Amino acid sequence: MSLPAALCEQAGHNEALGSPFTARLLRLLAARLSPGTPLTDRLFAWPGDIGPAGASLPLRLLGGLHALVLSGAAPALAAAFPPNEPPDDAALWAAIDGALSDHAAFLDRWLDSPPQTNEVRRAAALIAAGHWLTDRFALPLALSELGASAGLNLNWDSYALAIHGQHYGPPDPAFSLAPDWSGPLPPLARPQIAERRGVDLNPLDPTRPEDALRLTAYLWADQPERLARMRAALALPPAPVDRSDAAPWLARRLATPRPGRLHLVYHTIAWQYFPPATQRACAAALAEAGARASDAAPLAHLSMEADGGKAGPGAALTLRLWPGGQEIALGRVDFHGRWLDWQAG
Repeated sequence: MSLPAALCEQAGHNEALGSPFTARLLRLLAARLSPGTPLTDRLFAWPGDIGPAGASLPLRLLGGLHALVLSGAAPALAAAFPPNEPPDDAALWAAIDGALSDHAAFLDRWLDSPPQTNEVRRAAALIAAGHWLTDRFALPLALSELGASAGLNLNWDSYALAIHGQHYGPPDPAFSLAPDWSGPLPPLARPQIAERRGVDLNPLDPTRPEDALRLTAYLWADQPERLARMRAALALPPAPVDRSDAAPWLARRLATPRPGRLHLVYHTIAWQYFPPATQRACAAALAEAGARASDAAPLAHLSMEADGGKAGPGAALTLRLWPGGQEIALGRVDFHGRWLDWQAG
């Protein structure tokens, strides 16, 4: 895939996810970016799959430009970004082109790392599933998150879910989520979290300014509500996230049953990025732990992952429970958590 094609494809995704400004910016880059500098030569010569299923090069560049805005390093670019009124294409391109020239070294370093997000709106599915599991098992939860990034969705019990006049979560949440909801309401059994821990190949520390910048820069400038939620989540005490491959970490986490607790292993739009060997090893560790699970120490695996749209839009929300290995389709959810079709009884 060529760089212009990848930029246009990503623009379509951004537009579908409610970000017309970034879609416009990406299409400007596709139309006007050209080789001729060390930075643009690197972009045009990037090896392999540069699209959303590969290196996500358009999102790397978009995130780097937003980081310049958020850090205050590029005032002219910031003036062309929301919350300011974006200028016409000629003026917007002049601001982008100036940033590419004046901040080439920063952007070149930014490109080195793949996009890393921690979309806290996905916690709507975790809150609903946590209430459902608590109603079914009446046990405190031990949380293990795969691909946890900065661990912001390990703190989902600090957020609230507001649907059809019903409140799920603490009385004083860091923020409330109100996705477009269809289907029955979850039960009101409020979860208790006994322990929480996550894993990521490159965990981000929300207390470090450079990591907080990275998390906010990959949000889109014309979606201020996402930025506000991110900043509220970053202000909470951080959850522990270990630096490791998911497979050996999960095997260690599952090695010892937890009597009197339900061990909930989950991941949200992360599984697709695991190498096949890691996926196989994680699945084997879950199956082995499931064979050891008991009514006193049950195990749950919650997956919010893309399935190619086989059963509808968004991501499939699937739960597997042990002992027994029962698989339950909980519903489907928007990739950014904007809507949730809850199908669990």
